[in-house]
Amino acid sequence: MSGARWGAGFSAVGRFVAEIEAATKGGPLKPGYVLAGDELFLQERCRAAVIKAYVPPDFKDFCLSDFDLGSTPVFDILDRAQTPSLMAPFQVIFVRNVRNLYTRGAKKDEFAALGRYFQSPNPQALLVFVADFIRIPSDVRRMDMDDKSKYERLTETLGEHCGMVELARVHEDDAMRWVTATSNEAGNRMDPDAARELVDALGADMMMIAGELEKLLLYTLGRGRITLGDVETMVLGAKQRSLYELTDAISARNKVKAIALLHGLLNSSDAGEDAAIGHLYMLARTFRQMLVILEKNVRDQRAIWQALWQGFRIPPFAADDLIRQARRYKSRRDLTRALRLIARADLELRSSPPDKRLVLERLVYDLASEPKPVSPWSAAQLSFSEQ
Repeated sequence: MSGARWGAGFSAVGRFVAEIEAATKGGPLKPGYVLAGDELFLQERCRAAVIKAYVPPDFKDFCLSDFDLGSTPVFDILDRAQTPSLMAPFQVIFVRNVRNLYTRGAKKDEFAALGRYFQSPNPQALLVFVADFIRIPSDVRRMDMDDKSKYERLTETLGEHCGMVELARVHEDDAMRWVTATSNEAGNRMDPDAARELVDALGADMMMIAGELEKLLLYTLGRGRITLGDVETMVLGAKQRSLYELTDAISARNKVKAIALLHGLLNSSDAGEDAAIGHLYMLARTFRQMLVILEKNVRDQRAIWQALWQGFRIPPFAADDLIRQARRYKSRRDLTRALRLIARADLELRSSPPDKRLVLERLVYDLASEPKPVSPWSAAQLSFSEQ
């Protein structure tokens, strides 16, 4: 991995990890760092590196703290950082929900307190701010103007005192490179077409890719090779192709086939009905993709890659099918109705119903049914509420 040319996100993490490791051997360590970006996979790598370097397992309860600015004032967090621990020689403090420092209303007192602390920080404490309210694309030149404004504000404030670590979204090529390198390190060489299929199928979602790769490594343990067939069996078989078959039946209003396909999905899952939340997440994601396709009038595969951003894309084998399915819906209202039904089912599932399968069956039946006609007055009210 060291000889490869990595994209912005992996490179930033590599520099951060190297600095943390060097500091344990006497190198310089900043009193604080800002993990800027919503790439959870890279966040976890940074967190793991800090904990490995500064949090001995036997002292974890004494030297590792996690605070949320939504529930804990920054003054209390700084007080903890300034106060030496009686039980551990070093303190690591992760601070989440940093967005709260940049919401409406002046935070002069908060930033003044931060400035005073960093003028004379505790050398036996490390503050790590998790700024996951910013999205940094793999090509930083394409950063949204709103995110760019937030990032500039972040660098002008916390960035004056802390090291900035830009956690850009992982590009598909980097995801493939990571999959290949990780497989090789585990002693299981992954075929290039298998790596490409895995990344394409999961839309370069690194947390999902890491989880599925772990399953693949266990599935092929001792064989020394991961093939395209292994990926199709373990990742695509029930999780992707069957899902698009289900949404195809739903969009065609074929209730009988849709219910049968749902049963197939549940029966093929190792977790059975306990996988209901996961299936619901994939349904919601697919219907959101169809909403974008319909709104942007996507008609072919070339246009779909422009309409769906990285991390929200679909596997190539499903592109034409999903375009066809989306065009079966006549209006945005039909798809937002579907998303409301899914949201209601999600709420019901999280309330621990006696039968999760029944909740999903009712959802699929409703999704595959024609919407009930609404009166002109109700339609006008609905249109007003959606504006």
